[in-house]
Amino acid sequence: MRLGVLDVGSNTVHLLVVDAHRGAHPWPAHSEKAVLRLAEQIGPDGALTDAGADALVKAVATAKEAAAGLDTDDLMAFATSAVRDAANSSQVLARVRDETGVRLEVLPGADEARMTFLAVRRWFGWSAGRLLVLDIGGGSLEIAAGIDEEPDAAVSLPLGAGRLTRDRLRVSPDSAAPPSAELVDDLRAYVDGRLDKVVEQLTEVGWERPVATSKTFRMLARLAGAAPSGAGLWVRRQLTRSGLRQVLGFIRHIPPAQLVELEGVSVGRAHQLLAGAVVAEAVMRRLDVDALDICPWALREGVILRRLDQLAPM
Repeated sequence: MRLGVLDVGSNTVHLLVVDAHRGAHPWPAHSEKAVLRLAEQIGPDGALTDAGADALVKAVATAKEAAAGLDTDDLMAFATSAVRDAANSSQVLARVRDETGVRLEVLPGADEARMTFLAVRRWFGWSAGRLLVLDIGGGSLEIAAGIDEEPDAAVSLPLGAGRLTRDRLRVSPDSAAPPSAELVDDLRAYVDGRLDKVVEQLTEVGWERPVATSKTFRMLARLAGAAPSGAGLWVRRQLTRSGLRQVLGFIRHIPPAQLVELEGVSVGRAHQLLAGAVVAEAVMRRLDVDALDICPWALREGVILRRLDQLAPM
């Protein structure tokens, strides 16, 4: 069957269409995205701005039309941190439904962590042992750990790269100067403080194989020397803590407007890279992780796999 997943994230609205059936590898048939950076379009009142809501409605309508043109059997649509945490979330969801006919399911942060964990488990298999899975999005950080397909611990923290760039570093894509050393140090202290309550919980669960997923970790790994995306899905990629520290050491001195010139850095997320690196370094340091394997599957694949699991056997 042909399944579509519409992921309204904090940075992008991403449509992924796959051909799959229960027990099989889901093979991508189509992928398209619109960069909206919703996490950075939250006003002082905590609500998604009118401009952000307008852009969201347009992007969802476009994705729905594309999915229909690809003869998708089922379209699963969900929203994560930016829409979930917006003060006007219910109004935005109602507007999307009324103007596009698409009902967005709002995923709680813990469910994001669980579905991402499922995708990573299926990718690496049971031989990976007990997993630790880290995912830095635009609005939140998800962490999960466990031995089964359902993690023993799944947490979500408001430590997304987009959110922190807006609230703590206060830079934009066209900023001509890097954030001050004081702002970066304050961000580090803030991230450490938010991690305090989960470090003990995750350490008690334990793990044998630490894994990271998400665009932020992939960019950081590429800057630290991992193979480019053109090398294919099956190439092993890692991000070491020492490599990450080197990356953090030089990108903190580069203006956001120039970060996009670095190889492997996404245009839409370049200015968020520093905040993402600070979060990644803090998590690895606090959990005493020396190296992370990079997994190409993440939340969207987890949603697809969960849907396939719910289908009756052929």
